[in-house]
Amino acid sequence: MGVLDDILRAKREELAEREAALPRSLLESRCRTLPTARDFEAALRPRPGRRVALIAELKKASPSRGVMAPSFDALALAKTYAASGARALSVLTDAKHFQGRIELLEEVAAVVDLPLLRKDFILTEYQLWESRAFGADTVLLIAAALPPSQLRDLLHAAKGIGLGTLVEVHTRGELDLALSLDAPALGINNRNLQTLETTIETSLTLLPLIPPGPVRVSESGFFTRADVERVVAAGAHAVLVGEALVTAPDVGAKVRELALIDEG
Repeated sequence: MGVLDDILRAKREELAEREAALPRSLLESRCRTLPTARDFEAALRPRPGRRVALIAELKKASPSRGVMAPSFDALALAKTYAASGARALSVLTDAKHFQGRIELLEEVAAVVDLPLLRKDFILTEYQLWESRAFGADTVLLIAAALPPSQLRDLLHAAKGIGLGTLVEVHTRGELDLALSLDAPALGINNRNLQTLETTIETSLTLLPLIPPGPVRVSESGFFTRADVERVVAAGAHAVLVGEALVTAPDVGAKVRELALIDEG
């Protein structure tokens, strides 16, 4: 048993309470009133003058680091991210382990015009409707957290709901599974979710194995321009960064550094 196992056990208990408090029928009704989701995948595709897209994460705390930003102001941070060149935002909504909340999605959507990724442990179709109803444009689907058949079903269900998906992998086997399911966007998590150990060598090993087609995202462990340069050279279209941004003395400068914006 590892950290991911503990998180998933707590998530299943939480889901039973959430579904009782806010029925799926109400979520579906809310979704029918929403505009089309913003295109997360397209936002990460290469464009002239930009070598990498930065997904900037709103992350107050984590199981490995505890509270990283005691005076966390998510909306001010989101505005700074957007103004400094981030191409999409990742919003952590898990309450128990990351001190997030789902309502933050709609609050952030009201102040920035960037695609929003709901970063959580998605296990059921209910959570897909919930994500869309609260303003997410795409959701994270973690291969390590889902049986292959369930991952396939959630990919199809998300598409039907109008949500984008980022399928997260950490091993060669998980990558092969995601490729077999034609996942349009692949995230390589440099953090082992059971041990919480992090190394960008994971991305350097797996990125070259991805054929042309899917958007390729490297997640976690980025603190310097050199870190980003290494995964871009290996084939990453985008990087997802949280801790380095929320703990930076100058958030805007760190966004520009890790997005390779101010390169000469």
